[in-house]
Amino acid sequence: MAAAKGDGRAPAPRRATRDGLVASTAAAAAVRQLGELVTSEPVGVTSIEPVEDGWVVEVEVIEEHRIPSSADILALYEIELDEEGDLLAFHRTRRYARGKSGTGSEGS
Repeated sequence: MAAAKGDGRAPAPRRATRDGLVASTAAAAAVRQLGELVTSEPVGVTSIEPVEDGWVVEVEVIEEHRIPSSADILALYEIELDEEGDLLAFHRTRRYARGKSGTGSEGS
């Protein structure tokens, strides 16, 4: 069946890997491997996307615990995994206070 052409977007691949690595396994691998590399506490996966040669996973972590917890400092890390779920690269993309949207400018 042909892909729809009206929306202007390229169709996303259904599966980025040949060996059957599924999104939930890739997400768990990203959280585990990030936890081994940074001292921050991983909280959860905020996004996951298949790419041609693996996965890109975004994980939220608590970078600084504060009292009250609503003042914690959080960060988002982007993790690149290969087709087997092994870490290729990671970097922090954003840092923000809990309760802030984390998008746009960090005004008061």
